[in-house]
Amino acid sequence: MLPSLRLRLVVVFALVALTAAVSASGIAYWLNRDAVLTRAQNAALNDFRKAMEDNAGNLPRKVSCQELREAAAKMARSSQNYQVLLIDRTEDGKTCSAASNVDDFALADVPERLRSAVAKKRPVDKQNKHPYHLYWQRITLDGDPYLVGGAKVIGEEPTPTGYLLKSLAPERDDLNSLAWSLGIATALALIGAMLLAQGAATTVLRPVRRLGEAARRLGEGKLETRLRVSGTDELAELSRTFNDAAASLEQRVAELSAREASSRRFVADMSHELRTPMTAISAVTEVLEEEQDNLDPMIAPAVQLVVSETRRLNDLVENLMEVTRFDAGTAKLVLDDVDVADQVTACIDARAWLDAVELDADRGIMARLDPRRLDVILANLIGNALKHGGSPVRVSVRTREREDGAGVAGGATGAAGVAGVAGVAGGGDELVIEVADQGPGIPEDVLPHVFDRFYKASASRPRSEGSGLGLSIALENAHIHGGEITAHNAPEGEGGAVFTLRLPRDARRVAEERENGDREDGQGQPDADDSDDSDGDRDRDREEGGDVRPGGGQDTEPDERRDERKNNGRDKRRDKGGER
Repeated sequence: MLPSLRLRLVVVFALVALTAAVSASGIAYWLNRDAVLTRAQNAALNDFRKAMEDNAGNLPRKVSCQELREAAAKMARSSQNYQVLLIDRTEDGKTCSAASNVDDFALADVPERLRSAVAKKRPVDKQNKHPYHLYWQRITLDGDPYLVGGAKVIGEEPTPTGYLLKSLAPERDDLNSLAWSLGIATALALIGAMLLAQGAATTVLRPVRRLGEAARRLGEGKLETRLRVSGTDELAELSRTFNDAAASLEQRVAELSAREASSRRFVADMSHELRTPMTAISAVTEVLEEEQDNLDPMIAPAVQLVVSETRRLNDLVENLMEVTRFDAGTAKLVLDDVDVADQVTACIDARAWLDAVELDADRGIMARLDPRRLDVILANLIGNALKHGGSPVRVSVRTREREDGAGVAGGATGAAGVAGVAGVAGGGDELVIEVADQGPGIPEDVLPHVFDRFYKASASRPRSEGSGLGLSIALENAHIHGGEITAHNAPEGEGGAVFTLRLPRDARRVAEERENGDREDGQGQPDADDSDDSDGDRDRDREEGGDVRPGGGQDTEPDERRDERKNNGRDKRRDKGGER
């Protein structure tokens, strides 16, 4: 109910001040009220007692009503300003009731209990020296407070009985004025407490707000953020602790960044240095492969093993170089208008998968994408489906309206198997390509990791034909378009694993945002594989030439030799299944 710390402080201060002020005012009011009423009451009763002794006590035994009225009027002329009523038996034996003012005071105004107490005669003893006493009571007549007192003259019966009626309206007015004064004082105390609470809240919350702002900047990556420390209180100690933590975090992040940069540079340099010998080894393996039929049958299997492992190593080197480009942020989009159906068909045909893939795509679906990177994505997804799921693999292409208005950069892994999620960016419709196989599907515990680098579903199968980077590279290529790839299993009995690629049909906005970001960051980080690059056209060659192998790397074989090799091994590769 009180979400703000400032509001809580104000409320607490106000409640404390209100409780203290109300308690003090209440006690002061009741003490003053008791003192004022007691003082007025005692003064009137003492004066009435003396008046009864001086006037009613000196009346003759056989008194007349006129004498009673005169005595009552004389008693009422007291400085205490009260009315008097005298009651006695007259000389003719009748009871006479004489009031100082008949209109203001009558016997009916006296409470019955008070009359009974006044008329009651008590035995005289050591504790009670007089048979009659003076009694009083506070009453209300017509909304005004009054004091009623009564006493009987002590002597030989019959003796007169007297009553007084004194208005307490002046005392009531004084007490009301006191109550208003105390109420105003309480309100002023409450306002003052709230102002003090505001000041205290500002004093406390300003450092807390600065600390929150510093924490936010620290969370945004501004590790140089520090707080100005002043004072020796707990907030100052908290600021010092934050500064120490920020300095330690900055140092730790700097060390980790240096290690990461060193590791990335090592991978890039290693991939680059391996490329030259791999080129020579690839040339030798091509010669060996051409002469394989003329070799001794005893060494032919060894030659075949060398050829296959050389190709695998070459793919791994190319994939590592591609990964370092993504990590360094130097990967670029080369956009072109493509017919998606033609692009998928070309990808399948280049790898001799036409008889193992069912294509469901309408011609004329145009998109502005990077054709080479789209080919890499399709080759990895379809190749992965053929390798682990088995044919026939169904590829469907469709478009749909985007549900959100803007992309969400980054990646995430969900419990439902949605891995590497990134919001689709760019305007207009989005392109959706689904690749579904007929295999056993992906185990639920593996789904969150299918796009991880070098991830293997089973530790008992450390060896695999792929590099372990294909799906990761495909996901990075989708992200660079502002798209995403998700993986899930089809319902039981309807197929195996399903990979869904979502891309904007126009990636120009994504490319412009990346270029603007690079310009804002300065010159940017150099290409991860540009160090010691003797042929500076390496990136351009990867952008412009060659097909992409199912593992995600570039196939640099001549077209004729590649087609012949793929046609020879097509059936074996298509029928290969097994556990993911």
